[in-house]
Amino acid sequence: MASPSAGRQDAARTLLRRESRALRGRVLLPVLLGVAATACALGTTWLVARLLAALLGSPGAGWPELAAAAALALLGAALGLAQERAQLAAGEAARTRLRDAAFARLLAAGPAAPRGVGEAASLAVDRVEALDGYFGRWLPAAMLALLSPLMVIAAASTADPRSGLLLLIAGLLYPVAMAATGIGAAQASRRQFESLERLSGRFLDRMRGLPTLVLFNRQEAEAEALGTAANELRQRTMKVLRVAFLSGTALELLSALALACIAWRHGALEGGNPAAGLFCLLLVPAFFAPLRSFAAAYHERLAAAGAAAALAPLLLAEEEGGLLLEEMPPRLVVTFTDVRLTYDPARPPALDGLSFRVNAGETLVLAGPSGAGKSSVLRLLMGFNRPEAGRIAINGQDALALKPAELRRLSSYVGQKPHLFRASIRDNIRFARPDASPEQVDAAAAAARVLDFAAALPQGLDTLVGEGGWGLSGGQAQRVALARAFLRDTPLVLLDEPTAHLDPGTESEVIESLQRLCMGRTAIIASHSAAARARLGRVLEISGGRAAGSARQAQG
Repeated sequence: MASPSAGRQDAARTLLRRESRALRGRVLLPVLLGVAATACALGTTWLVARLLAALLGSPGAGWPELAAAAALALLGAALGLAQERAQLAAGEAARTRLRDAAFARLLAAGPAAPRGVGEAASLAVDRVEALDGYFGRWLPAAMLALLSPLMVIAAASTADPRSGLLLLIAGLLYPVAMAATGIGAAQASRRQFESLERLSGRFLDRMRGLPTLVLFNRQEAEAEALGTAANELRQRTMKVLRVAFLSGTALELLSALALACIAWRHGALEGGNPAAGLFCLLLVPAFFAPLRSFAAAYHERLAAAGAAAALAPLLLAEEEGGLLLEEMPPRLVVTFTDVRLTYDPARPPALDGLSFRVNAGETLVLAGPSGAGKSSVLRLLMGFNRPEAGRIAINGQDALALKPAELRRLSSYVGQKPHLFRASIRDNIRFARPDASPEQVDAAAAAARVLDFAAALPQGLDTLVGEGGWGLSGGQAQRVALARAFLRDTPLVLLDEPTAHLDPGTESEVIESLQRLCMGRTAIIASHSAAARARLGRVLEISGGRAAGSARQAQG
């Protein structure tokens, strides 16, 4: 039976292989440029060796060789610059592709995702960033570490076969040295990223809860805890860096030994070709240059192994299948039949055989104590969870046959704490439908009575609000959320405690806007509010995940 660690490693390798195939063209370009640069370096080295031999008294080189060597050196420098740019482009393409995929998966999972905010942010930012070097530096360096030394060995063998053999032996010893210094390095890198993930998540969560920490005088204790986590990350990072230094030391030792052996061989030869001897000696740096780049990029591979192990469960998970809507239905009938939903097997089910029906254009208010299952109904209709038993039908058809994203296309949602972004009120409303015209945004704002308070603001709907709706009251932020629902204009409206935390006067105004929003649409509202139950529509009492009794028609 495979261990969890082995399973993570297999998943990481699978992800890296898949992405390597997808980015093959981007990775091959710097490799081809590197091969061309190596060819220029070989030509330059031969010409320089002939010039040096001429200076030592061996005729046969002059100004043409010097000019050719200078031209090849300039060409090699240009190719090296182009190679670096191609590597940067490959890393950028990898980041873009992986980050788009990670964001898409996180958005598709929605609030049902098991990851916390800090962990999700770390996945989409830090882990993806760690894979940049794998595609931009490690893969090209790994290929060039094989191709370029072979080219150098072939060139050296034409001048002196034994020198070529010495370089071949040095090249074969290098992987052995790398393996010896790299034992446990991938594990150290994974632990380093786990520490980074914990620190990122803890820091983000504490920053979001900073007022609570100050209120309970816990800021000093949390600062010490963050310092401990940061120190753990520092120690693990230094362990990873030690591997890079050890591999570099092994490479320098092999380079020195190879240079000494080739120098001894040609120094011991009598009557040999000085140009060939100098050529083989000058080839030693060219032989080890790609290996040195390989060693420098080795820690990129280690970092990528840890990052890919964390990203693989997200990116390799099979996407939920389902059908697409051919067209948006103008009216909806929603039916729940013996629906059962469990979040935690150790706890009672959130829904335990719930059944009800909401006709087209009808408003149903779900009432009941906290934990009764009201919000779970809304999560199912938005595709964030799937029931383990029962049937959910829309217009008589199985709703679960649709893709979760298609379910969300059918509905407009307003929660008890709408999130407003740092933008103008107009932009926050347009967030629900980016292609809406200014007239449509104004109409939605008027329907939600946003204009009632926006008219008194310095720039009306173009007034900037802070992150989380800073600058607006709770009732004003709720009206902006209702304006989004008006602008979205879907046949299904889902509301979760839309009047919570509002004073009676503001609640009454919001309920009036809700009545206009629900008119002609199928609406399901989860609410504790007595005023909402009395004024919005038919009431269904839920208790323990089941209908507590027959639905009754609200008065008023």
